[in-house]
Amino acid sequence: MTDAEPCAAPGAQAKTNEGAHPHAHDSDVVREFGGTKGVAAIMVLSHALLYYMWIAWRYAGGSAPHPVGVADIGPWLGRMWAHVVEGASPSLWALGIYAAFLAQQSIFAVVMPGFDVKGLPIPSENGRRLDYRCNALACWYGTLVLAAALHFSGIFPLQRLYERFGELMTVAILASNAVAVAAFVAAHLRRRTHRMSGSFIYDFFMGAELNPRIGALDLKMWAEIRVSWILLFLLTAGAAAHQYATHGVLSAPLIFMLLAHGLYTNACMKGDECIPATWDFFYEKWGWMLIFWNLAGVPFLYCFNSMYLASRPPIAHSAAYTIFCFSLLLAAYYVWDTSLAQRVHFRMQERGTYIKRKAFPQLPWNTLENPRFIQTAHGNRLLVDGWWRYARKVPNVADAVMALSWGLVCGFDAFLPYLYFCFFVVMITHRASRDVARCRKKYGADWKRYEEAVPWVFIPGVWTVLVAFASLVGRSSS
Repeated sequence: MTDAEPCAAPGAQAKTNEGAHPHAHDSDVVREFGGTKGVAAIMVLSHALLYYMWIAWRYAGGSAPHPVGVADIGPWLGRMWAHVVEGASPSLWALGIYAAFLAQQSIFAVVMPGFDVKGLPIPSENGRRLDYRCNALACWYGTLVLAAALHFSGIFPLQRLYERFGELMTVAILASNAVAVAAFVAAHLRRRTHRMSGSFIYDFFMGAELNPRIGALDLKMWAEIRVSWILLFLLTAGAAAHQYATHGVLSAPLIFMLLAHGLYTNACMKGDECIPATWDFFYEKWGWMLIFWNLAGVPFLYCFNSMYLASRPPIAHSAAYTIFCFSLLLAAYYVWDTSLAQRVHFRMQERGTYIKRKAFPQLPWNTLENPRFIQTAHGNRLLVDGWWRYARKVPNVADAVMALSWGLVCGFDAFLPYLYFCFFVVMITHRASRDVARCRKKYGADWKRYEEAVPWVFIPGVWTVLVAFASLVGRSSS
């Protein structure tokens, strides 16, 4: 379940201020990420990050490769490129596997059983609410059954995903860029552009169309829910299959990563009815940023801890340390899952669209009864109860703690397992600043009331420790 949520949801009976539309700023063009130069740098660095992580795992044993002095920068870059050519060149095999996976998820998204929910009103389409097919759980379980059948029958052993990871990653990167170009061109040809800035590079990065669809297939829902998280789990399963095939055993750390990525993926699947109310869906356009990170970045970046573990002899921590890692993961997952559920269920109850699902696991305290909130003049209600009485970004802290646990279970022999955590801290800190800027503009004086009621953006103390740890890891790797 993504935490890219809007500030609040429209209250069912709330009155707006002088007829203000709940999404009055939907057409405002705001230059973010440093504008054209900033997004150009992000696109370049995003590609470089994936290959850097792959080289660190595949050729440097998890350490952070770097040039030795200024004179070595050129030769070092040459060595990096040689590694990419040697181990990550695209192949027809990789293209076939990746295309087959995308096709399978597309078919499942259309034909698997589920139910429909309506998204938020779309200001640019006169308040029209799109229908979303919520069948991600059936797609998830169906994919697991299919993957197990292919693996155990010998038709497609999952360890091939580990063995040919480099070429698969390159194909995913190329495909995501191709899809981004196609989506941008299609939006212009169909005259479905929205909130354009006039800068080609910036608009390509942010996207041109808000809600692209191919027939019954909603491309945002498909990419963000079906492709990214299910592929992440399959890649981790491939790492586990490689370790078992090589050493005849599954280590506790790899079992941990299977659990971590399984819980994360399952949470997104069992809560897919909440996704259409998120910021990604009702505000962010489907551009390079969402396309690249859903089709390539998320699955191939988040799985590097699993690949690192599978490439080494099985690690055996002490029983106490192993229990600590599992406990930290499960505690953080509980806070993350229930805090997101509390907020989304609050919104859905206000709109009268709440559905009590039977999907596993439904954790205690995931729905609040008669929660406290702040009524805004804008017409929205800001939740100040449950986990949300303590901080405005509780799920982000829990998410960061989970990311930290992924590194801790790998031990302290290398930097690679902690790079995702450092990346995540930077990413959510920036995203929080974007959210705060939007909400201050949107709610004005009411946002000040909200900040007084919930003064902390992140949980004090815990966040300080996380940032300090990230800084320490960064210095130790240099």
